[in-house]
Amino acid sequence: MTADRARPLLRIGELSRRLGVSAHVLRAWERRYGLLQPQRSAGGYRLYSEADENRIRHMQAYLARGLSAAEAARAALDEDRAGHSDDPGRLPDHGVPDRGDEGPPPRPEGLAETAAALARALDGLDEPAAQAVLDRLFADFTVETVLRDVVIPYLHEIGERWQRGDASVAQEHFASNVLRGRLAGLARGWGHGHGPLAILACAPGDLHDLPLLAFGVVLNRHGWRIGYLGPDTPLEDLARVAVAVGPDLVVVTAAVPGRLDGLTEPLSRLARIAPLALAGAGMTEAAAEAIGARLLTDDPVTAAEHLPPPRAPGAQAGARARDGSQGR
Repeated sequence: MTADRARPLLRIGELSRRLGVSAHVLRAWERRYGLLQPQRSAGGYRLYSEADENRIRHMQAYLARGLSAAEAARAALDEDRAGHSDDPGRLPDHGVPDRGDEGPPPRPEGLAETAAALARALDGLDEPAAQAVLDRLFADFTVETVLRDVVIPYLHEIGERWQRGDASVAQEHFASNVLRGRLAGLARGWGHGHGPLAILACAPGDLHDLPLLAFGVVLNRHGWRIGYLGPDTPLEDLARVAVAVGPDLVVVTAAVPGRLDGLTEPLSRLARIAPLALAGAGMTEAAAEAIGARLLTDDPVTAAEHLPPPRAPGAQAGARARDGSQGR
């Protein structure tokens, strides 16, 4: 471990924001497993280093693979002692051990009950209660489980209620902003590492970016680097970015049917620059075939989990970028 990696830099609040893990959970992991090794500032504050942050990211990656919390912590500490790569997407396979004395995994009905508590807090515009429930969810379940089984279904459900007039614009905006903040915390640092690069954007006029954020969070946890352009991205700008950075994948989403009207040609040009995938309710198999793109039909979490990285990061996209620059 180098001195720079060990040098204390962060207080626990900033570490929590970077990792998308509550300070309460971080302190619990510090006490139970010794996963964090803070030093004291002159004023008595605990300060955490980049090495502490990397151990937590490794633990999150192992939790996503199905290890128990204790086993994930031990594996993360082993990685740190062995001096392996900081890229959590390239961790060795420790298998899925028995949970031993930690007891059984959380029951499905526990997840459903906690999801219902989150929905009540968000519908009631109760931000502290919603954050507390999210803390419990991310402490007890993997990020993938929380996003696939709680966050994405809630977003779909409140959108339907808003269309029926059963939820107000204020409720929909409040819930979206609370959840966006959590997803943004999980996304901190997702451009770092040495994995393949994915550029993510919503189609022109499309503002529904939370499923795309969730997709990017999970894709990053599976070893990808993420370049996030977000809502309402002009295709001309997206094409310029693709030429400049040579991504291994570009993903364009549209939540509303009709968003692709008149966009077949610019999307086809984009597909000649870099591998292109389309997703969302506004995308169809026929449109993807006409454009020369791949259609992602699963929910955002499952789609990210099932997307294999290219064999040589950057190589395929770079070749397509050169072809595109020659007018092919």
